[in-house]
Amino acid sequence: MEYGYDQSRVKYRNSVRLLLLHYKPKHLALRTYFQPLKMKKKRLGFREIRLVMTKLLLSLVLLSVLWVLVYRWVAPPVTLHMVKRRAEAGVAGKEDPAIRYKFVSLEEMSDQLPLAVVASEDQLFLEHHGFDFNAIADAFKRNQKGTNIRGGSTISQQVAKNVFLWHGRSYLRKAVEAYFTFLIEVLWGKQRIIEVYLNIAEMGDGVFGVEAASQKYFNKPASQVGRQQAARLAAVLPNPIRYSAGRPSAYVLGRQYRIARAMGRLGGTTYIKTILPEKDEKK
Repeated sequence: MEYGYDQSRVKYRNSVRLLLLHYKPKHLALRTYFQPLKMKKKRLGFREIRLVMTKLLLSLVLLSVLWVLVYRWVAPPVTLHMVKRRAEAGVAGKEDPAIRYKFVSLEEMSDQLPLAVVASEDQLFLEHHGFDFNAIADAFKRNQKGTNIRGGSTISQQVAKNVFLWHGRSYLRKAVEAYFTFLIEVLWGKQRIIEVYLNIAEMGDGVFGVEAASQKYFNKPASQVGRQQAARLAAVLPNPIRYSAGRPSAYVLGRQYRIARAMGRLGGTTYIKTILPEKDEKK
């Protein structure tokens, strides 16, 4: 009898042990359940970081291309420089801080206007592919010798800066400017570039584009501007805040005379006939 009692007691103990092994306490079960999750944690390696950066770069490139393509047919509603001028006017408490800006097509402009800015700003506009490396090198040499900073930007570079970027002097901005210059040269073409330039160039305090400038300073639309008036608008482009087309100084009048002569030496509007609308081609 005693032997049977001991044997049954051993079996009972073994059963209890098996139950304890099979049914663990809740806190032990939870710890065992979440333990594999800790092992799955992994730091980002060089390959993962490179993949993320590549995807980000491709996304930025795609967005920039789409942005440029949209402006191939749609007029820019505003630029960062316009926003900046509006903010400055508000801070200064000007009576009329509004920005004057109206986009018009080349068909609605006098042929003298594109000729004037080409003669004044970029006589090789029709020949280069966005960059005039000789002018850039010459400007760099002049800036090294003197205190007056002089740019060597082409019309294409100015459009890239004024439409898509901010104003400033940094290697980063110049690099991005070169990228957008390449895009508009490829995706827009010369005619669209000169059209946008004539519409977004600052030609007075808060005055952007030839239509707004012609109405303000000459009381006429851009389609009726003559050679001398076109040359005067181009004459103030280096510094439209300091110089005025409405009250031209001796310096502006001198520049106007030289630009008008340059327009004649180039051969008149025949020089830019490849970028003029067909129905408006004039000599």
